[in-house]
Amino acid sequence: MIEILNLVKKFKSVDKNNQPTFKIAVDNVTLKIRRNEIFGILGPNGAGKTTLIKMLTGQILPTAGKIFYDGKTFEENKTAIKKMLGVVPQHINFDQDLNVGENLELHARLYGMEKIDRRQRIDKLLSYMELADCKNYSVKKLSGGMKRRLLIARALIHRPQILFLDEPTVALDPQVRRKIWALIEELAKGGVTIILTTHYIEEAEKLCQRTAIINGGKLIAVDSPQNFCDRLGKNSLEDVFVELTGRRNSL
Repeated sequence: MIEILNLVKKFKSVDKNNQPTFKIAVDNVTLKIRRNEIFGILGPNGAGKTTLIKMLTGQILPTAGKIFYDGKTFEENKTAIKKMLGVVPQHINFDQDLNVGENLELHARLYGMEKIDRRQRIDKLLSYMELADCKNYSVKKLSGGMKRRLLIARALIHRPQILFLDEPTVALDPQVRRKIWALIEELAKGGVTIILTTHYIEEAEKLCQRTAIINGGKLIAVDSPQNFCDRLGKNSLEDVFVELTGRRNSL
């Protein structure tokens, strides 16, 4: 479904002598993501995960390389491809002056959904995310876990085929994290292709059919968690991560 070819992203900065220089955030990444899989992008903070997601969702342009969705690039079919995508960002970015239902209503309008359809869709998603009783709440009153679930509901409002989740459980307690995991697994069973970035190794091990390990902007390896362990003779994805990156853990 998604094919990434020789993708590079450089950010301009200056060195200690105030001379222009470039930081390479994503360094010549090539991979394919299959339809209807949960695909993990695992790496420490600063590895390039969020930059990669921003390029995949059209938020920033690559410095070099190509991204194909069903064989087409953003340049060829930007509107159609954007309708395919749902994005759950790492940071909470609701309109603080609107309540829960109004935030979803605004997002649905941006996608041109008809009134009856968007009202039905909002009620269905709030029920699915166990937020039906919160429809008229200010988003400021929601807990961290509730806000994460609302972010997912917002991303699903237009029925995307592909859902990007950028560290969706960061800073959540273990109980809430597992609840989000169950939602992700349910969405995948419903036919949504999911691309998940995380620095929690157990999250990738639990959810993903395949995982890409990224470090320093480079793609180190891609495989299923079990195949990684079998191939390298390790007992867990944690051990694999240490073997491939030299880091004690993913944080």
